[in-house]
Amino acid sequence: MEFVIPEDANPERADTILASHLPPGLSRSSVAKLIHSGSILVSGHPIKPSTILKPGDSVEIICAEPRSSLTQKETELPEFHILFEDPHLLVLDKPPGIVVHPGAGRPSGTLVDAVVCIRPEIVGVGEPGRWGVVHRLDRDTSGVMVLAKNLLVYESLCLQFREHSIQRMYMALVRGNPGQDRGIVDAPLGRHAKDRKRISTSTVKARRAVTRWTVSRRFRIVTLLEVRPETGRTHQIRVHLASVGLPVLGDPVYGRIHKQQRSIDQTLKKYVAIMKRQALHAATLGFQHPVTGQYVKFCSPIPSDMAEVIRVAGTFNAESAHPTSLNTCVDAEKKETKKENIIL
Repeated sequence: MEFVIPEDANPERADTILASHLPPGLSRSSVAKLIHSGSILVSGHPIKPSTILKPGDSVEIICAEPRSSLTQKETELPEFHILFEDPHLLVLDKPPGIVVHPGAGRPSGTLVDAVVCIRPEIVGVGEPGRWGVVHRLDRDTSGVMVLAKNLLVYESLCLQFREHSIQRMYMALVRGNPGQDRGIVDAPLGRHAKDRKRISTSTVKARRAVTRWTVSRRFRIVTLLEVRPETGRTHQIRVHLASVGLPVLGDPVYGRIHKQQRSIDQTLKKYVAIMKRQALHAATLGFQHPVTGQYVKFCSPIPSDMAEVIRVAGTFNAESAHPTSLNTCVDAEKKETKKENIIL
């Protein structure tokens, strides 16, 4: 990406002037980070955040070259559906059972590996091995994800996630039937004191976490919820819902059926057998486009396994189904920059 400092601009520090002329939402500290990484050149030379830029200076944002991760066999890579793509970002519909990026126990065959195979230009954007990733979904959680295709968009989206300005809505099938139609869980989360792979509401080092939920459909032994996390902690929705007696159906970690519950309803056992995973789906994702400044929203339909549980439960009724819960909305619904107010 290249551009020239406008003629009507005043000479200023590089981090200051670039923050005001690059994509909306990119902070001065984010620009400084890009400069320190050597990703911003002026007239072909690296600069410092304190370098004074003047009108007419040619600025170039560069990206690292693709690396050996492109050599994986195509047959080893998972399949996914692209909901939306432009020169700046990529919005995916992640299937369940796919790890987002390489890590301990999963060195390859991840979603990022598959994306790099078809969009090698994403290599160098963000953290090594996590190219383009600004947020994650658990392996067995399905739904909408956005990946950045260049460093400017990456920093802007990361900032929006840090400031919790991203609008997210998940669909969750949970065990039980809440007494109210809506609720809020405001409980800090942190690593479990004894099991570091688990997250807990009872921990010494906790960070504030807030989750809002609304009943979409009620059934005899399960409930379909619309869930809107206001923060983005690891396993937040799963832990929060389990903490109020509404564990996500099929969750092997936080929704485990204990010995004293082995005589559970046979219908519930059937639902768990259908799912084979946690019944959690990222249905919508809305944010300010880092380049255009417009508010955009992307949606993913209920996946087939959750839809089958809903069908078996006798809920696939066109007259009573919630339109945003069970149907697909447009891939990119552009709105004005001002965010929508969501009332729960």
